[in-house]
Amino acid sequence: MKAHNDEEWLYEITPDRKLLDLKLQEVWRYRDLLFLFVKRDIVTVYKQTILGPLWYFIQPLFTAVIFTLVFNNIANIPTGNVPPFLFNLTGITAWNYFNQSLTQTSNTFTANAGIFGKVYFPRVIMPLKTVISGLFKFGIQLIILIIFYFYFFYQGFELNPNFNLLLFPVYVMMMALLGLGAGMIISAFTTKYRDLTVLVGFATSLLMYISAVPFPLREVSEKVPQLAWLIKYNPMAQIIEGFRYMVLDTGIFSWRAFFYTLGFSVILFLLGLIIFNRTEKNFIDTV
Repeated sequence: MKAHNDEEWLYEITPDRKLLDLKLQEVWRYRDLLFLFVKRDIVTVYKQTILGPLWYFIQPLFTAVIFTLVFNNIANIPTGNVPPFLFNLTGITAWNYFNQSLTQTSNTFTANAGIFGKVYFPRVIMPLKTVISGLFKFGIQLIILIIFYFYFFYQGFELNPNFNLLLFPVYVMMMALLGLGAGMIISAFTTKYRDLTVLVGFATSLLMYISAVPFPLREVSEKVPQLAWLIKYNPMAQIIEGFRYMVLDTGIFSWRAFFYTLGFSVILFLLGLIIFNRTEKNFIDTV
């Protein structure tokens, strides 16, 4: 009796892939695993800490206070009609989401080498779960921002959000794409160059200051014009400025800068995805 070997496989895993393979169908098949990782990140991130989830509140408030004392009270950087604390809190809220997305995805391969070497699933799920779970922390910090917004509003400050507030989901998407794209690129290089993980912490601290987080973009153009181009073409600086503009109606906004930032975010994400997918084929040999 002749054995019948012509079996049809449900899924076939091969190392050969297209240059740009988004793997959306594969990620959708593993959506339960993605949601499981997201839930794990949210539940366990502060599980063995004293203050627990209170760190979600403490970190942005403490940073906003320090920025207010240093940049506004000591350095006398003006914030117009907006209270300096609220001005800083708005920028920090936007920056924290990008910063978390970047730093936590930048070590994807090295941090998950153990599980990657034992079982197969779409590797891109790991950076995706970081960006999605970061929305939970971002949402909590938005609530803090709204509370202080109404506090200062009832104190008599003129705070008027504008119609650009409709672009809020787009700004969140751009922050996610920038952090995800840059993080995937860095994670690909950290498989060979481990010291990049140390550089990321230093680079993000420096990037915060050239992203106009603690000062208005207009102040840079007026006081340090020779460095204005560096901040002007920094997409994260445009996001921070646009975020403040739609929430506080202060700062500089232009559609040209908006579409430049949107295009840069999408291109960086696609480039990061290409490099990430090419690295996952043989990263286990170098980690």
